[in-house]
Amino acid sequence: MNKSLYPFILFLALGAGCAPKPTLQGSGNTSQLPAKASNLSEAAPKYAATITAADLSKHLHILASDEYEGRDTGQKGQKMAAAYIAKEFKEDGLVGPVKNSSTSPYYQTFDLEKSAWGEGHITVGSRKFMMQQDFFVVGSSPYQTEETAEVVFAGHGIDAPKYSDYTNLNVKDKMVVVLAGEPRASNGNYLVSGTSKASDWGNDPRTKRNAAMKHGAKSILVVTGTNAAEFNELTERLKSHGKRPTIGLKSETNGQANTGMLYVSPALGAALLNTTPEKLFAYRPAANGKPSTNAFSSAKNVKVKTTRDIQALPTENVLGFIEGTDKKDEIVVITAHYDHVGVNEDLPGDKIFNGANDDGSGTVAVIEMAEAFAQAKKDGVGPRRSMLFMTVTAEEKGLLGSEYYSNNPVFPLANTVANINIDMIGRMDKKYERTKDSNYIYVIGADKLSSELHQINEQANQQYVKLKLDYTFNDENDPNRFYYRSDHYNFAKHRIPIIFYFNGVHDDYHQPSDEVDKILFDSAEKVSRLAFYTAWEIANREERLKVDSNKQ
Repeated sequence: MNKSLYPFILFLALGAGCAPKPTLQGSGNTSQLPAKASNLSEAAPKYAATITAADLSKHLHILASDEYEGRDTGQKGQKMAAAYIAKEFKEDGLVGPVKNSSTSPYYQTFDLEKSAWGEGHITVGSRKFMMQQDFFVVGSSPYQTEETAEVVFAGHGIDAPKYSDYTNLNVKDKMVVVLAGEPRASNGNYLVSGTSKASDWGNDPRTKRNAAMKHGAKSILVVTGTNAAEFNELTERLKSHGKRPTIGLKSETNGQANTGMLYVSPALGAALLNTTPEKLFAYRPAANGKPSTNAFSSAKNVKVKTTRDIQALPTENVLGFIEGTDKKDEIVVITAHYDHVGVNEDLPGDKIFNGANDDGSGTVAVIEMAEAFAQAKKDGVGPRRSMLFMTVTAEEKGLLGSEYYSNNPVFPLANTVANINIDMIGRMDKKYERTKDSNYIYVIGADKLSSELHQINEQANQQYVKLKLDYTFNDENDPNRFYYRSDHYNFAKHRIPIIFYFNGVHDDYHQPSDEVDKILFDSAEKVSRLAFYTAWEIANREERLKVDSNKQ
């Protein structure tokens, strides 16, 4: 799991076409007639029972071994893991659905960018502000050589139907300065939502970047923190990351250059707008609740340079497909990320981050669920809807593998019914470790977009598994913001219902000590079976899941 405390620091690298529909080939029973609903319901426990602690352990002892070198994105161990997962999918009878792949139909290959910062500064008149000190570029750089920038203020950078900072504002090819967060009305409610609940405009900075890109901006500068100390605290991780190469999506998508995103200090933000930090943070929308983007007079003599040395880093998502029967055009996607953080040669002793829990545990659950559904198909009780089992790469680099898939789906997102995501199962967090209670799972996101998905999971658990379903992290006010921090979010942002299974964080998180011998495989088995039963119901019910909630 990518575990940043601040949502806007989470996404350190910032990024839908539709490929032809695959057909199933050589996967046992190819009948397109569905089994009777009663037969499908009765068959579920038989195939759930094939998901065992022993099999989960067998796979994880391989994927989280030292031989796989921590499965770092683009490196030898990640490639070995991809090959292992693809082999398991093929042997179980799943089809590789990626057309015209140059390597394997089980691989969705793409290039990330591995890059390192060089010289960088922004000058405002005679004042010079330094990159990695006064500002940080997140993702790709639009200013490889020094150039003059035209600055424009765009309030909070929001472009929503009821409230837009871009109304009558020309930002094409300009440097857009915006405030973090989102504005409130005089009654304390947020202007966008009209309630006390913040929206994605305040939670996910990519939303602001995407809005700026839609309007043709060259860059968007988010003023971060309200003073120098707060800016330094909030950007501490960015400062650390800036000292070493980073990985992100390619800087161009479908031929259009991405808008650059920078987090800037209050002093720099104020200088760009010819004001003081105090006056800048006193900005409020007009009394009628409309933006007042002409509140400041932008600086004129602004030059910027942010050089970055870039090289391609090939990687791959691994996909296995089972074609459905009478509802085969609708797709249920099961995900886990199979990458981890590799090796740190500077450490004494154990240098390999094997990532048994994060997220080897979710990866092997996906492998076992795929085998169970494939066997059901061979036995004539295959799913009505098609199933896509996908282990994604580069989650640890900023949810990049799942973001790439959501931008370049193998199956139309409009046909994607739900995403079930599994990240870090088979351990206890500190809360449950105190009572040695492993019979629980945190459930996140099931009710955010679909009330039916929440009910299906509850019913499956009550009928078959009987775990304690803990919704602590599903609370919209929970400061951990886990809903935004694993791969399911790249489906949820497209309004695809998701459910996220997670056992919580522990002291071995992102440490070499995240080893297989600490996994509680009986617990992982129960969670994997719950995910299976939930997926089975979604795949075989008569009606597609309704998207009837908006609790994000």
